[in-house]
Amino acid sequence: MRMHTLPQSDAEHRLQRRSWRALGCALALGAVLGASQAHSSSVASPNAAFNRPEVVGLGGVVPTAPVRLRVWGFDVYDARLWTPQGFRHAQYAQYPFALELQYLRRLEGSAIASRSIEEMRRVGSFSDAQAQSWLAAMRELFPNVGKGERITGVNLPGEGAEFWVNGQRVGLVKDPAFARLFFGIWLDERTSEPKMRAQLVQGLQP
Repeated sequence: MRMHTLPQSDAEHRLQRRSWRALGCALALGAVLGASQAHSSSVASPNAAFNRPEVVGLGGVVPTAPVRLRVWGFDVYDARLWTPQGFRHAQYAQYPFALELQYLRRLEGSAIASRSIEEMRRVGSFSDAQAQSWLAAMRELFPNVGKGERITGVNLPGEGAEFWVNGQRVGLVKDPAFARLFFGIWLDERTSEPKMRAQLVQGLQP
């Protein structure tokens, strides 16, 4: 049987357009590394015995339980730390560790890079020249990602941040200041996601 729909008024059209714009904004915020409307929740830790080539070189690190970031009800990614024995989260820059983000939807690498710079400014100050250099490096390293894919950052104390995509090394940002601010997006007290930080470091030494 053929279905008939009633014509929409101009007001209904405008409401529909605003709804789609709101959804687009939510996904854009989720595409990046956090926003003021976002909230996180712990999810059950899976079997930690799976293969992670990106952490093999760290030697003896163990994973935390993953923490899920949601924005306006949309799942964005699961985050987890891989930390060595004796790791102190308040002094994270001094330790070799990994931060893994496993994405739950399709996101653009350029958006991840741009938002990273914005979030790093919450953690500490840096020059426009540094911002441009770091942004260019991240845009080169971060690909577009799909559901189930992961980007992992490895902190190399005194050297910088090494990045891996789906278990393949993609490059190094050779700058300790960059590494401190980048990982501070999740681990510094000035993070825009304090609830996520609290869950990520739960059980670790302060």
